[in-house]
Amino acid sequence: MILTEKERTTIQDLMTQEESCRKKYEHSAKQANDNELKSLFERLEKEEQKHYDSLEQVLNGTCPSCDCNDSKGKEYSPKATYNSLSNAKEKEEDCFLATDCIGAEKLVSGEYNSNVFNFSEPSVRKLLADIQIEEQNHAMMLYKYKEVNGMN
Repeated sequence: MILTEKERTTIQDLMTQEESCRKKYEHSAKQANDNELKSLFERLEKEEQKHYDSLEQVLNGTCPSCDCNDSKGKEYSPKATYNSLSNAKEKEEDCFLATDCIGAEKLVSGEYNSNVFNFSEPSVRKLLADIQIEEQNHAMMLYKYKEVNGMN
């Protein structure tokens, strides 16, 4: 598979976004007070690395397969850590981290939604659509964490 210059630039831009998200999750995992949230951030960091690696394969001329049927967000069921007796400062800090990451996922998901149209190769379009679904699921998982912990 040979990419046009526009396709190559788009993939490189998306790789930059994925690396930024990976680093955000790495940083957030170190800052999180709650082990459940810390674990979620570590999980999402690994998934962002997989996205980066998939895009790198495209840049190198091959497209990895994908299923476009990700259910991780739907199946994720976090345990509640915080309640009315919890440390309010820690809860507030973790809420901020989760909310910040949801915002990043919204932005990245939008990038995939727009940039998929820069490609004519069906396998690449399918991969980008799959990654976009996974980004949406990341935000859903973070939202579920906030919801179960009463973080509005």
